[in-house]
Amino acid sequence: MALKLYKPVTPGMRFSSGLVYSGLTKKRPERTLVSILSKKSGRNAQGQVTTRHQGGREKRFLREIDWKRSKDGMVAWVISLEYDPNRTANLALLKYADGERKYILAPEGLQVGQQIMNGEAAPLGVGNCLPLVNIPVGTMIHNLELAPGKGAQMVRGAGTAATIMGFEDVYALVKLPSGEIRRFKPSCRATIGQLGNSEWKNINFGKAGRKRHMGIRPTVRGTAQNPRSHPHGGGEGRSGEGMNPKTPWGKPARGKRTRKKFKYSNNLIVQRRKR
Repeated sequence: MALKLYKPVTPGMRFSSGLVYSGLTKKRPERTLVSILSKKSGRNAQGQVTTRHQGGREKRFLREIDWKRSKDGMVAWVISLEYDPNRTANLALLKYADGERKYILAPEGLQVGQQIMNGEAAPLGVGNCLPLVNIPVGTMIHNLELAPGKGAQMVRGAGTAATIMGFEDVYALVKLPSGEIRRFKPSCRATIGQLGNSEWKNINFGKAGRKRHMGIRPTVRGTAQNPRSHPHGGGEGRSGEGMNPKTPWGKPARGKRTRKKFKYSNNLIVQRRKR
C-alpha cells in the first residue's frame, strides 16, 4: 500500500498522512465472521483505570481470524482483501471448496482470485500454510505457531516476516523480526510470505483527534505533574526528572531488565535480540 499526503487546508492536515486503500475491496465484512467488540476503555469491572491513556474510540466489529488453518488439502480462493480496524495488517477473505468462508491475514502480493491451500501437501506459494519441516531454509514466513496445533501467535504485525535459518536435531531455527533466533518444533505451522501493509508504520496522524478516534487518550509528562501524582513532579519552574526514570508507581522505567532469570523458554532461545 502506498502512502498519501493530504493538502494542508487546516493546521491538523498540514503534516498528516494516510494509506491508499485502492487495492482493498470496498464491501462490508462477512456477516457470519464478525461480532461487536465490547469497549473496556482501560478499566476493570469496578470502573477503576487499570491501563492509562485508553478510552473513547469508535464502535468496532471484531473479525474472527482463522489462526489454526486446519482445513488441510482443501483449495480455497481469495474473494476479497479487506481493512481491519483492530490490527495493523489487512485481511483476506477465503472461500473454501466446501463453501465455508474464513479470514486470514493478507501477505504481500496476495491477489483476489488466487488459490490458497493448507497442510503438508500445499505448494510453496504466498499465503499457503505448512509445517516448518516442509518449508525450505531462507523462506520468509509469518503467522508462526509457538506450539503445534495452538494457532498462530507470533509475527502477526503489518510488514513483519520471520526467516527459517536451518534445522538442528528436533528443532527448527527461526529468526524473528526482532533479530532473535529461536527454536521451534518442526510440526509448528507458519504461512509463507511477508505480511502486507508495511507502510503503516510511516503514517503521521497529524492531530490528536485521529488518535482519539482510535481510543488513545493524551499522555501527560511526569515532570509536568505535581509530586503527589508522579515521582518526577514538583520543583521550581521547569525541571528535569532529577532521578532515575520511574513509572508513576516508582518502578524503574528504562533500562531495567524485566525478563525472568529462569524462564521456561530460555533453552529455546539460541540468540537474544539484545546481544
